[in-house]
Amino acid sequence: MDDDRVTRRRVGAAEVRRANRGWWDTDADAYQAEHGAFLGDVDFVWCPEGLREADARLLGEVAGRRILELGCGAAAAARWLAAQGARPVALDLSAGMLRHAAEAAARTGVRVPLVQADALALPFADAAFDTVCTAFGAIPFVDDSAAAMREVARVLRPGGRWVFSVTHPMRWIFLDDPGEGGLTAVHSYFDRSPYVEQDEHGVATYVEQHRTLGDRIRELVGAGFRLVDLVEPEWPAGHEGIWGQWSPLRGRLFPGTAIFVAEKPAAG
Repeated sequence: MDDDRVTRRRVGAAEVRRANRGWWDTDADAYQAEHGAFLGDVDFVWCPEGLREADARLLGEVAGRRILELGCGAAAAARWLAAQGARPVALDLSAGMLRHAAEAAARTGVRVPLVQADALALPFADAAFDTVCTAFGAIPFVDDSAAAMREVARVLRPGGRWVFSVTHPMRWIFLDDPGEGGLTAVHSYFDRSPYVEQDEHGVATYVEQHRTLGDRIRELVGAGFRLVDLVEPEWPAGHEGIWGQWSPLRGRLFPGTAIFVAEKPAAG
């Protein structure tokens, strides 16, 4: 993309929502064509490093649990959860991504309820779920991720678990480059200005938010959660795949993903 189409600037909430819904609707086919095989039809992959829930078990016991996959994309994780005996619901803002979720359900025979909604206004009752999870969904793409954490806390029962993966915050120091160019620090870690792609009129077409590790922990604590673990998956031996800025070169030197594992304290 042309340099004048990429910037870091503040963006209003309405522009963020419009840009990211439009981006994922438009990009859904290309995204699935590029990454669908890696993600699978009925699988739960936490990150480009390839860590799977089948191995990590970050959600704990899932059989019989009511689970919300937030920012589900094509909902491969929700279908995997259903195959494990869970009762999942898959939610996304993008109709384009949910279309792929419906097609995958028809293809595999594994069907889960699909909901189109905003992560900042979840259409569910209080304490509706035992677990909420997302792999790179919703949290990096909303204007107010602290408010999203509060919404997750609202729909989660006491004692429930909230697990989400995002780009590791330290990656924001570097260019979005999987090669040698992505090894030199060029940005301040403390600059929270969003990454913005925009059209020729300066209107945002894609917006991704940056928060530091400390910001994320304060968001969780502020929403009433207790942090259980922070997982930084290492790049596995023999994994030579490239996904955007993720590559063996960078992955062997510093983390690309942060997975936050939190719990809502039990009542009393």
